[in-house]
Amino acid sequence: MAKQKKHPQGTIAQNKKAMHDYFVESRFEAGLALAGWEVKSLRAGKAQLVDSYVLLKDDEAWLMGCHITPLKTASTHVIADPTRTRKLLLNKRELEKLFGSVQQKGYTCVALSLYWKQHLVKCEIALAKGKKDFDKRHTEKERDADREVQRAMRSKGKDE
Repeated sequence: MAKQKKHPQGTIAQNKKAMHDYFVESRFEAGLALAGWEVKSLRAGKAQLVDSYVLLKDDEAWLMGCHITPLKTASTHVIADPTRTRKLLLNKRELEKLFGSVQQKGYTCVALSLYWKQHLVKCEIALAKGKKDFDKRHTEKERDADREVQRAMRSKGKDE
């Protein structure tokens, strides 16, 4: 019998800008409909989620703006489009919740991360509300204050 390959566990790509630009209300795990060359590229870690979002249309969810760079060894008879729209696989109840919430003013749906779950690629999407500039500044001040407290705690522990 052939040995089973171990699939890499963990995060492939994260959208750190989304956490800065949005208040995350709820998170969902969605599967992705991918082509073979895309899976190979994801195994190599060649994905970017910057400026990616979820488009809800015709009772389906689509991942827009996700960039998966094709490998140089990818098939030559298939034209690889790195930014093509990819279908998100969600169950009906989750789709209905997303559709209902996005129709409310100020809510949007963004992609937070791509990760491996056993041998499958999953996308963590979030129902989010946009932050204003003063909200971003307030969040940054809180983060800086927390860092100062942690720094003070570490230095106090070293003095004793």
